[in-house]
Amino acid sequence: MLRSSARRWLRPRRLLSVGLALGLVFVLTVGCCVAWVRQASGNHRFTSVQDVPDTPVALVLGNRVYPGGGVSRILRGRLDTARRLYTAGKVRVILLSGDSVSPGYDEVGTMRQWLERHGVPAARIVEDPAGLDTYSSCVRAVKIFGVPRATVVTQAYHLPRAVTLCRKAGLDAVGIQADMPKLSAFTRHRRALRDNLACVKAVGEVIIKPDPQYLGEPETGVEEALADP
Repeated sequence: MLRSSARRWLRPRRLLSVGLALGLVFVLTVGCCVAWVRQASGNHRFTSVQDVPDTPVALVLGNRVYPGGGVSRILRGRLDTARRLYTAGKVRVILLSGDSVSPGYDEVGTMRQWLERHGVPAARIVEDPAGLDTYSSCVRAVKIFGVPRATVVTQAYHLPRAVTLCRKAGLDAVGIQADMPKLSAFTRHRRALRDNLACVKAVGEVIIKPDPQYLGEPETGVEEALADP
């Protein structure tokens, strides 16, 4: 009887110990992945248009768009930073990468319209409609559009992962920190947590090097835009 009671008492303790051990492993794994991503991108991230090196192409990573041509505040910050890069002569072509393959949703088309409304010539804008995530955008920039060097445009919370993935995909990339809208503390922490977890996925992508969902034949849009004087 005593033995049976002891077993019942020990079982929850054992489960708790296993749970704590697994939690510790998870936290350490995430922490190591985040640290590696930040270290790998550390010398290639910039905070101002004036400081970022010149590159031929700005790679703008997509975000939510709305019916009627509206863009999220996050995406507006990225697009405006790309516009300022172009105006300052830091880049010659803007490659827009996002989801325009989902039915009824045209991310890059909406991004193009925003840039054209704000003074960027249509001939200097190239669309990648199958940049479904950061990894896909980076790989497709290299394999489909033949981009050798680029400035990746996104916000600070996302920039280390984006630059690391692009560099590991073979793109000679630097990154610029796009303007960040004012968000609630809860939203900021949620975004940071989500991106920290995404760093684990990023490390796996760097190691395994899977093909993006969409590849296809090489496209000459960036090359032609760069050749246009």
